[in-house]
Amino acid sequence: MILSDQTLERLIKEKIIVIDPIDEKSIQPASVDLRLGTHFLIIQENQMEVITLDSEVQYREINSESIIIPPKSFLLATTQEYIKLPTDITAFVEGRSSIGRIGLFIQNAGWVDPGFEGRITLELYNASSLPIKLQAGKRICQLVCCSMDAPAKNPYSGKYQGQNKTTGSKIHKDTDTVKVNL
Repeated sequence: MILSDQTLERLIKEKIIVIDPIDEKSIQPASVDLRLGTHFLIIQENQMEVITLDSEVQYREINSESIIIPPKSFLLATTQEYIKLPTDITAFVEGRSSIGRIGLFIQNAGWVDPGFEGRITLELYNASSLPIKLQAGKRICQLVCCSMDAPAKNPYSGKYQGQNKTTGSKIHKDTDTVKVNL
């Protein structure tokens, strides 16, 4: 069940859900708007021949109040807000419609697990044919919270727990291996 503004306001006030800093104007009918932070990562294309799932990706770090995303380009960003979810609430991040209408696609792999704590890393892609300039502090996405039928037996404690700035892919740290028999 998606949480309403009334429930979100109460849970935030009671510190059951932490969104810090919070502006009451950010609470929408069924979501909370999150703002763009000042930390960005851009893949270092010239330092890698290919991106693989078992090697670390090289990023260039940028700290700035604004950033320009060239057409057909990708970068990672972070939210200003630090989020902490209890074990019985999950969330997903959606781009704001007004942002999507200028050609900026926003994703965060879609899902925020119960028990997650940290700033949300956003994957931004400029699908437009023009550069897009983004300003820190502007509302960029919305967090939609959902109540679970029971607390998670194994709440999130993964490799992105506690991230405090934009965090690049850690896929190379995955321990799953698949053997292919040919």
